[in-house]
Amino acid sequence: MNPVNAPSPASSPSARPASSGSSPRTVAWATMIGTAIEWYDSFAYGIAAALVFDKVFFPAGTAPLLGVLLSFSTYAVGFAARPFGGIVFAHYGDKTGRKATLVVSLLMMGGATFLIGLLPGYTSWGVAAPALLVALRIVQGFGVGGEWGAAALMAVEHAPAHRRGFYGSWPQMGVPAGMLVANLVFLALSGTVSDAAFQAWGWRIPFLASLVLIVVGLAIRLRVGESPEFTALKTRGAVERHPVVAVLRSQPKDILRAAGVRFAENSTFYVHTTFVLTYGTTVLTLDRNGLLIGVIISAALGLVSLPLWGLASDRFGRRPVMLFGSALLAVMSWPYFWALDTRSLPVIVLVTVICVNIGNHAVYAPQPAYFAELFEPQVRYSGASLGQQTASVFAGGLSPLVATALLNVGDGYTLIALYMTAMCLITVVTTLVSPDPYRDGLRAAAPTPTTTEANHV
Repeated sequence: MNPVNAPSPASSPSARPASSGSSPRTVAWATMIGTAIEWYDSFAYGIAAALVFDKVFFPAGTAPLLGVLLSFSTYAVGFAARPFGGIVFAHYGDKTGRKATLVVSLLMMGGATFLIGLLPGYTSWGVAAPALLVALRIVQGFGVGGEWGAAALMAVEHAPAHRRGFYGSWPQMGVPAGMLVANLVFLALSGTVSDAAFQAWGWRIPFLASLVLIVVGLAIRLRVGESPEFTALKTRGAVERHPVVAVLRSQPKDILRAAGVRFAENSTFYVHTTFVLTYGTTVLTLDRNGLLIGVIISAALGLVSLPLWGLASDRFGRRPVMLFGSALLAVMSWPYFWALDTRSLPVIVLVTVICVNIGNHAVYAPQPAYFAELFEPQVRYSGASLGQQTASVFAGGLSPLVATALLNVGDGYTLIALYMTAMCLITVVTTLVSPDPYRDGLRAAAPTPTTTEANHV
């Protein structure tokens, strides 16, 4: 790892990779829009899991919280598949390039989402219905597990050195963009069809609409050139033959660092945006549309807050920004539920904005740049994906499931708030003990015995 503030080989103008022909802004837009489509698919599933899947895919008469628990279990399965997608896509992303993985992951994610919209329910197919739902959720998770690394690195590796945080935040903007569209679609359906119609067929519309989004995403992503950093690796004969194995051997601590800095934002995010629908409707008996509006407002603001936090990380460093956000999320664990218990929509919206747009996004926005700066270029995709997706399993995917289980066995939200605080403290500690190489250039790689051998295979 280069010392902070020291010049690196890739920092000098002569060492910069040749342009791919795509401007940083064009690539940023392409990664953001494509990622938004994939996260639309994911959030559509999360919202449906919270609102309708317990009734459609599980036996009638199941206790409400138990049904939601079963529904969120299928949601968590997709997160369990993410590391496998991350490993497979990272292997090829570091060997053959970033662009192809962007296209394949989009097809997998969108195709699975479309097929979910066609699935019969439990009353028609019995246990086969939830079994197929789980299978398609696994395909979803596999696809999104490989997508993030490609999108993040394409944005960062095309960016000028002093704007890696800013341009790296653009694929992160795909999350609130996808969440915004998914929630708007469900809100529109809630306002135009009856509850009975929504349960019977209305919930399928957001999933079937994914087919249109796939076409849009492919048209955009196919226009973007390959990463100049990867092109430079190929030119120098420095492509790693076994990148996943290599990064596990050479940079295991950096993989743990990348995973650790994600725990705060990844775990609390799904509580603030997915579990809140369950808690609000089943415990507080709040109107579903009001809760959706709160999430929609936060998602819309995320299109502004994320690039601002990316710029802040370019100015002040990745570590101070992420430390601030994770500490704020820890502090807000109890006030968040106090605000929900007021049953006041303006108060709920305010606390959601504080938690998501300030706390969460301060941790989330710098991550693409930070992960790219942590890992050697031959194994950058593999290292970033392993760290990112490991946290997705143990933090993001389990959080709605854990929160629902704690709500079922505990007395109110106390255990949930303790869980959220613990997740945030993992990120606080990890950030404090991690380096901050944000002033370094993305390094060039010299040929190694492994990579030289690969060129003759």
